[in-house]
Amino acid sequence: MLIDVVTIFPETVECSLRTGILERGQEDGIIQVRAHDLRDFTDDRHKVTDEPPYGGGPGMLMKPEPFFRAVHHCRRGQHNSRVLLMTPQGRQLNHKICEELAREEHLIILCPRYEGVDERVRQWVVTNEVSIGDYVLSGGEFPAMVVVDAVARLIPGLVGEPESVRGDSFAQAGLEGPQYTRPREFQGLEVPAVLLSGNHQMIARHNCEQSRLRTVQRRPDLLR
Repeated sequence: MLIDVVTIFPETVECSLRTGILERGQEDGIIQVRAHDLRDFTDDRHKVTDEPPYGGGPGMLMKPEPFFRAVHHCRRGQHNSRVLLMTPQGRQLNHKICEELAREEHLIILCPRYEGVDERVRQWVVTNEVSIGDYVLSGGEFPAMVVVDAVARLIPGLVGEPESVRGDSFAQAGLEGPQYTRPREFQGLEVPAVLLSGNHQMIARHNCEQSRLRTVQRRPDLLR
């Protein structure tokens, strides 16, 4: 998979790519993530990417032309590209959306700043608007990397243990249950005896019950 991230702060994206599975996935050729400086797609000597909005109002609005040029540049040689705009107004990211995006060949992620982008970018360039929650950040770089990380780990071969992905919270329409490792006893709290029994059928049943119980307690909406 190829992912292009367009931003005025490419160093923020590049820093995130030098750790964990994203770094390993790129080294193994499973995923390629490229950061593009939006200023490189301006046509004035000051590399302006924002202007005051028509009609007045606070803050600055990002201009449409640099985004149009950036998307055109990223699409070269790519036949199927999906363009994501990170915005609080978008569809809230969830596991199902991540699964859909993981099946794509090419993603282009736009990272707005300030008061957002000119509406014509939404109308003529963007295919999906994505939010990571009901709150506002200074820009789209961190939300973009949330998308990149969440999508990347669903690409076959990127995570060393595929079973760990299939057992994640939300992958099975519920939350993952409690888990334990050594020591067997810690500050008076012991590992449930069933997990030490060696009976895989009983352990699987226990884990399923604990997963459902935690989901009922914390996210009953997932069961609906």
